Amino acid sequence: MSKSITDKEQQVKYLKERLQIFVEVLDAIDPKTADLQDIDRLIDMMNDIEEKMEQFKNRPEV
Repeated sequence: MSKSITDKEQQVKYLKERLQIFVEVLDAIDPKTADLQDIDRLIDMMNDIEEKMEQFKNRPEV
């Protein structure tokens, strides 16, 4: 199990990395051939990022 990220700078870095991955996946999708699974995966990724943001927001800095 990984250690919780409590440092605000590390939290921002983590979120930036996750958003970069999202952008890369989005760029890789061909709009002409994208299907519902592709869109669902993007929505899942955004939901995961949003959930992590909420966790960070509610986590005390150590």
